[in-house]
Amino acid sequence: MITGYVIGESLRPGAVFEPRGLRLRKVHRVEIGGASAAQPPVWTLVEWESDGEDVQALADSLAAALEPDNGWYADFTVGDECVVVFAGRVFRYRRGDEKGRAEAVAYGRSVGTPEHQLDWAE
Repeated sequence: MITGYVIGESLRPGAVFEPRGLRLRKVHRVEIGGASAAQPPVWTLVEWESDGEDVQALADSLAAALEPDNGWYADFTVGDECVVVFAGRVFRYRRGDEKGRAEAVAYGRSVGTPEHQLDWAE
C-alpha cells in the first residue's frame, strides 16, 4: 500500500495528478501558521492511497505536477521506503537512512523550502 499527501496549492496551474489506481482518503483545509510570504496561509491537504506497484511512475507523475517555485514538495511511503518529491526531482530512501533524508532536506533548502517545512514523517 502506498499512502501520501499532496497540498492542493502546490500543484502547477493546469497540472493534473491522476496516476492509475489512486484513491482519495481525505481532503481538508488548514491554516498554516508557518507559511512563507510566497505561500498562501490556508492549504488544502489531499490524503491519498494506491495499491499501484510502479512507485517510480507515481513519483514522476507527481514531480511533473508540482509547482517549481517556493520549494513545494510532496511525500509518500511505500513499505519501509520514503519518497520525497519536488518539481522535477524525486528522492527515495529507506526509513532511518539519515544520509538519504539529508540529501532530500538539502535539496529542499536549495529550492527554497522553509526549514520548518522539511519535516515529512518516516
